[in-house]
Amino acid sequence: MLYLAALLVHCVPLAMGQYDICKSWVTTDDGPSWEFYACQPKAMRMKDYVTVRVDPAGITCGDPPERFCTHENPYLCSDECDASNPDLAHPPKLMFDSEDEGLATYWQSVTWRRYPEPLLANITLSWNKSIELTDDIVITFEYGRPTIMMLEKSLDNGRTWHPYQYYADDCMEAFSMPARRVRDLSTTSANRVLCTEEYSRWAGSKKEKTVRFEVRDRFAIFAGPDLKNMDNLYTRLESAKGLKDFFTVTDLRMRLLRPALGGTYVQRENLYKYFYAVSNIEVTGRCKCNLHANLCTFKEGSLQCECEHNTTGQDCGKCKKNFRSRSWRAGSYLPLPNGSPNACAAAGSAFGNCECYGHSNRCSYIDFLNVVTCVSCKHNTRGQHCQHCRLGFYRNSSAELDDENVCIECNCNQIGSMHDRCNETGYCECREGATGPKCDDCLPNYYWRQGCFPNVCDDELLLCQNGGTCYQNQRCICPVGFKGVLCQQSRCEADKKDCDGAPGAGGSLATVALGMLALQLRGWVDL
Repeated sequence: MLYLAALLVHCVPLAMGQYDICKSWVTTDDGPSWEFYACQPKAMRMKDYVTVRVDPAGITCGDPPERFCTHENPYLCSDECDASNPDLAHPPKLMFDSEDEGLATYWQSVTWRRYPEPLLANITLSWNKSIELTDDIVITFEYGRPTIMMLEKSLDNGRTWHPYQYYADDCMEAFSMPARRVRDLSTTSANRVLCTEEYSRWAGSKKEKTVRFEVRDRFAIFAGPDLKNMDNLYTRLESAKGLKDFFTVTDLRMRLLRPALGGTYVQRENLYKYFYAVSNIEVTGRCKCNLHANLCTFKEGSLQCECEHNTTGQDCGKCKKNFRSRSWRAGSYLPLPNGSPNACAAAGSAFGNCECYGHSNRCSYIDFLNVVTCVSCKHNTRGQHCQHCRLGFYRNSSAELDDENVCIECNCNQIGSMHDRCNETGYCECREGATGPKCDDCLPNYYWRQGCFPNVCDDELLLCQNGGTCYQNQRCICPVGFKGVLCQQSRCEADKKDCDGAPGAGGSLATVALGMLALQLRGWVDL
């Protein structure tokens, strides 16, 4: 009776859907043995294990020393950033330190002293490990939140990047997207990438400081506003295509595209009040262990799952040696409440234990390796057990391994992608400026013309000078008397006599008349 009570106490967390134990020692009619369950580590503060990188080089203030001011006191520019003085320096590590007695410490960028050149900064967080987000990402800004920024994610340690969420004070103007709220998404669009205006409008530096990526609101679409129906969430994570991967990352990147403007347009006479300052970044999640571990430890400079179920690897992503009688599979939250461990099984004899999941009807014995392998895998599969997808295809997460449609063609855009291969989630590796799962779209500030090319000009970040107008972001149309990519150069600089109206230089009266007519047709003068 005491043994039964102890076992029940041990299993209470499982009944609550926490998946926090991997196995139990039970006694049956056949004798004692281990009973396995799907399991996962507890959530923790992931910023304690992160590596941060800020670029481009020279974007952090203080080298050389620089003065700056705030929007509240825009002309009292007595503050200073000096990297050589610990009391005045603002290095990236201050985004993750503990702040004593309410005194904010923060990373700070250089000021926008080179306006109208864009003030761009990237903050990259890397874990060298797959993690699953369990709560909101919260970024705290000092002296105002950016008016335009992007959050990106990587699933392959920074080799490829994908948009996660867009932020702007005007989404349509900044990203050509309508503004949407996460809480308005439906069960079929819970993993949609959207643009929000909730965190970009000016509210004063002493009021709203945070920018969020709302993980809990997306969970609430399935689990209810108080997240009480977690069983439904776990069911959806298993059944909804791409939903589990949506909350999985190895890296996060914040692309800061335009700083806080103080609720006005850019005031060129005082550019020392425009900059970025981040005092804290909170990321809460758990190690992704494919439901094969309930512990994750930090050793040898990275997080490692303490694998159970006869699995091994950083993410428990393969079977241990001598436990490969069938292909490795991730654990499953289903059936509730204990899930399916899908434990790796001990190997048996060489013949008779080869699984090809219906993709081959022939096996071959490799003598010197002492293994049996499937031959001539069909349905775009490959591998010893036809358990992997051929190059140019990726795993259909909604299909079982024995499904004929288990592998889906990547269909990478031939122009926008580096090659025709994609990663395990179907994302192709994009060329510079291209984005989207198939690399068939362009990042902001790029345009499509048989590939993605950077905008030469636009109305916000890179203005045509001397009255020039920006045509389709591709070129500046310059008024008479100016030339150059941005109409920045006077034609007089090349030949001074072009400026003084000399007969040989200025042209005939007819030429002047034709020039005035051209101006009228282009809308620059009104005769």
